Amino acid sequence: MNTPLSATTQNLLDALLDALPSTNAPIYARLKSAITDNVNNGIWVAEQRLPSEAEIVQAIGVSRMTVNRALRELTADGILHRQQGVGTFVAPKKAHSALFEVHNIAQEITDRGHIHKVEIVILQEVKANTDQALRLGLRTGEIIYKSELIHFENDQPIQLEERIVNASLAPDYSQQDFTKLTPYAYLNRVAPITEGEHLVEAVTPNQYEATKLAINIHQACLQIKRRTWSNQQIVTSARLLSPGHLFHLFGHFGRP
Repeated sequence: MNTPLSATTQNLLDALLDALPSTNAPIYARLKSAITDNVNNGIWVAEQRLPSEAEIVQAIGVSRMTVNRALRELTADGILHRQQGVGTFVAPKKAHSALFEVHNIAQEITDRGHIHKVEIVILQEVKANTDQALRLGLRTGEIIYKSELIHFENDQPIQLEERIVNASLAPDYSQQDFTKLTPYAYLNRVAPITEGEHLVEAVTPNQYEATKLAINIHQACLQIKRRTWSNQQIVTSARLLSPGHLFHLFGHFGRP
C-alpha cells in the first residue's frame, strides 16, 4: 500500500506535470526543462526539497534511470544540489562577481537586496615569513598585517577571506572595525588600486575551512588568489574561498 503524499509534495508534482513540455525530446530532457522552468519562474524556490525519485517515477510513469539522469545533470548544472541520505533541493541563486574587476563584497550583497555581515577571526600584526614576504615584495621579518574574515549573506557564510597587507602602505589596517568597513573599502581609500591579478581555481576545503563555511569537506569551492598594487607597490595578497554552489565569476572582454 502506497503512503499518501503530503499536500506540498503533491503540489510540486502537479507543477512538474504542468510544466512538462509536449515535444519529441527525450523524456529526461523534458523533465530537466520542466524542473528548470519551475525554478526560474519561482514556483520551486531555493532550498525547496524536491519529491523523491520514486515519487517522480510514479507521477510521470518513467524509469528510475531517466529521473536519476535528469536530477544528476541538473545538479551538475548548479540548478539543484543533493545531500546524501536527505534528498534533492533547489540550489540557491549563485552570487555574481566580476572576474576582471575588484569589487566590494559588501556592496555586491547589498545590491542583491541582501544583508552583509562579517565575523573577524584574525586581525593582527606579524613578522612576514618567507612566503608572505615574497607575496608582498618585502623582506622576511618585515612587519605586515594579517586578517581572516568570514563574510555572510543573510546569515549564510559565503566567503572565507585570508589576507596579508603591506603595513607601510596601510599603517592603520589593524585598527579598523571590519564589521563596519570591508578591507577592500579601507585599502582602496588609503592605497587606491592601480593594478591587480587573479588566480582562480576549483578546490576542496580542509576541515577547518569547511566548518567555517558550514559545508561538507568534500564540497567543491571556488578559490581566488588575488594581489593588488598601488603605484607599482604590492598592497595586499588575499585568498578568497567560497562554496562553489553559491558563487560564480563573470567576465566580459572585447576583441583586441
